Amino acid sequence: MAEENQEIIDKYTKVCICKAINKSTMKKIIKDGADTLEKVQKATSAGSGSCGGRRCTPRILELLEECKQD
Repeated sequence: MAEENQEIIDKYTKVCICKAINKSTMKKIIKDGADTLEKVQKATSAGSGSCGGRRCTPRILELLEECKQD
């Protein structure tokens, strides 16, 4: 049940606010092989919004670390 709840939360949690990319999408991209910040940014266009990645870059780096541990 907790895993299902986390999936729902991830769908509504924005990692990149400028491009409206949610945590669920980021996790999928990482699990599909985007194992660096640059690869995630290229696959999602995160970091290319009006803030220049100042808000999402730290969050993407955290997700990359989390996914390495899984």
